Amino acid sequence: MEAQKLSKKDVEEMHGIMARQQECWNEGDIECFMEGYWKSDDLRFMGKSGVTRGWRETLERYQKGYPDRKAMGNLKFEIISTELLAKRKALIVGKWHLTIEDGDKEGHFSLIWEKQDGHWVIILDHSS
Repeated sequence: MEAQKLSKKDVEEMHGIMARQQECWNEGDIECFMEGYWKSDDLRFMGKSGVTRGWRETLERYQKGYPDRKAMGNLKFEIISTELLAKRKALIVGKWHLTIEDGDKEGHFSLIWEKQDGHWVIILDHSS
Protein backbone atom coordinates (compact mmCIF):
# COMPACT_ATOMS: atom_id res chain seq x y z
CA MET A 1 0.00 0.00 0.00
CA GLU A 2 1.45 3.34 -1.07
CA ALA A 3 1.69 6.06 1.59
CA GLN A 4 -0.61 9.01 1.13
CA LYS A 5 1.01 12.33 0.32
CA LEU A 6 -0.10 15.90 0.64
CA SER A 7 -1.40 17.40 -2.56
CA LYS A 8 0.52 20.24 -4.13
CA LYS A 9 -2.51 22.45 -3.43
CA ASP A 10 -2.45 21.58 0.30
CA VAL A 11 1.29 22.27 0.58
CA GLU A 12 0.87 25.57 -1.27
CA GLU A 13 -1.99 26.58 1.04
CA MET A 14 -0.02 25.92 4.23
CA HIS A 15 3.16 27.53 2.92
CA GLY A 16 1.07 30.49 1.72
CA ILE A 17 -0.42 30.92 5.19
CA MET A 18 3.08 30.96 6.65
CA ALA A 19 4.24 33.50 4.06
CA ARG A 20 1.28 35.70 5.03
CA GLN A 21 2.13 35.25 8.72
CA GLN A 22 5.66 36.41 8.01
CA GLU A 23 4.33 39.48 6.16
CA CYS A 24 1.90 40.29 8.99
CA TRP A 25 4.64 40.00 11.61
CA ASN A 26 6.97 42.21 9.61
CA GLU A 27 4.19 44.81 9.32
CA GLY A 28 3.83 44.76 13.13
CA ASP A 29 0.38 43.12 13.04
CA ILE A 30 0.24 40.26 15.55
CA GLU A 31 -3.52 39.75 15.15
CA CYS A 32 -3.04 39.26 11.40
CA PHE A 33 -0.18 36.84 12.17
CA MET A 34 -2.56 34.85 14.38
CA GLU A 35 -5.03 34.31 11.51
CA GLY A 36 -3.11 31.12 10.60
CA TYR A 37 -3.97 29.54 13.94
CA TRP A 38 -7.06 27.57 14.95
CA LYS A 39 -9.43 29.97 16.70
CA SER A 40 -10.18 27.60 19.55
CA ASP A 41 -9.60 27.22 23.26
CA ASP A 42 -7.90 23.94 22.30
CA LEU A 43 -5.06 25.57 20.30
CA ARG A 44 -1.74 24.79 21.97
CA PHE A 45 1.50 26.77 21.82
CA MET A 46 4.63 25.38 23.43
CA GLY A 47 7.71 27.50 23.97
CA LYS A 48 10.50 27.94 26.47
CA SER A 49 8.08 29.22 29.12
CA GLY A 50 5.72 26.25 28.87
CA VAL A 51 2.37 25.50 27.28
CA THR A 52 -0.21 28.13 26.40
CA ARG A 53 -3.69 26.88 25.61
CA GLY A 54 -6.21 28.84 23.55
CA TRP A 55 -6.16 31.27 20.62
CA ARG A 56 -6.79 34.39 22.72
CA GLU A 57 -4.20 33.33 25.30
CA THR A 58 -1.62 32.70 22.55
CA LEU A 59 -2.34 36.14 21.06
CA GLU A 60 -1.88 37.73 24.50
CA ARG A 61 1.38 35.80 24.99
CA TYR A 62 2.73 37.18 21.72
CA GLN A 63 1.57 40.72 22.58
CA LYS A 64 3.27 40.55 25.98
CA GLY A 65 6.50 39.14 24.55
CA TYR A 66 6.57 41.55 21.61
CA PRO A 67 4.97 44.78 22.90
CA ASP A 68 5.96 47.01 19.99
CA ARG A 69 7.25 47.01 16.42
CA LYS A 70 10.88 47.37 17.55
CA ALA A 71 10.64 44.26 19.76
CA MET A 72 9.06 42.29 16.91
CA GLY A 73 11.97 42.84 14.54
CA ASN A 74 11.92 41.17 11.13
CA LEU A 75 10.78 37.54 10.93
CA LYS A 76 11.94 34.98 8.39
CA PHE A 77 10.77 31.37 8.21
CA GLU A 78 12.71 28.56 6.58
CA ILE A 79 10.63 25.45 5.96
CA ILE A 80 12.63 22.23 6.31
CA SER A 81 9.90 19.66 5.70
CA THR A 82 6.18 19.31 5.13
CA GLU A 83 4.54 15.92 5.54
CA LEU A 84 1.18 14.26 5.94
CA LEU A 85 0.59 12.71 9.36
CA ALA A 86 -2.96 11.46 8.85
CA LYS A 87 -5.86 12.06 6.49
CA ARG A 88 -6.40 15.71 7.56
CA LYS A 89 -3.30 16.36 9.63
CA ALA A 90 0.12 17.59 8.55
CA LEU A 91 3.45 18.52 10.10
CA ILE A 92 5.70 21.39 9.06
CA VAL A 93 9.18 21.59 10.58
CA GLY A 94 11.38 24.60 10.09
CA LYS A 95 13.52 27.42 11.43
CA TRP A 96 12.59 30.94 12.44
CA HIS A 97 14.91 33.93 12.57
CA LEU A 98 14.19 37.35 14.07
CA THR A 99 16.44 40.21 13.06
CA ILE A 100 16.25 42.79 15.85
CA GLU A 101 18.42 45.69 17.01
CA ASP A 102 19.25 44.16 20.40
CA GLY A 103 20.64 40.97 18.85
CA ASP A 104 19.07 38.43 16.55
CA LYS A 105 17.07 35.47 17.85
CA GLU A 106 16.48 32.16 16.13
CA GLY A 107 15.19 28.70 16.73
CA HIS A 108 13.17 25.83 15.31
CA PHE A 109 9.48 25.06 15.14
CA SER A 110 7.16 22.16 14.51
CA LEU A 111 3.60 22.97 13.51
CA ILE A 112 0.76 20.48 13.46
CA TRP A 113 -1.90 21.50 10.98
CA GLU A 114 -5.45 20.24 10.59
CA LYS A 115 -7.72 20.66 7.58
CA GLN A 116 -11.02 22.03 8.89
CA ASP A 117 -13.93 22.99 6.65
CA GLY A 118 -11.65 22.75 3.61
CA HIS A 119 -8.89 24.99 5.01
CA TRP A 120 -5.66 24.32 6.88
CA VAL A 121 -5.08 25.80 10.36
CA ILE A 122 -2.28 25.41 12.90
CA ILE A 123 -3.58 23.46 15.90
CA LEU A 124 -0.26 23.02 17.74
CA ASP A 125 2.88 25.17 17.59
CA HIS A 126 6.08 24.06 19.32
CA SER A 127 8.70 26.76 18.90
CA SER A 128 12.06 26.89 20.61
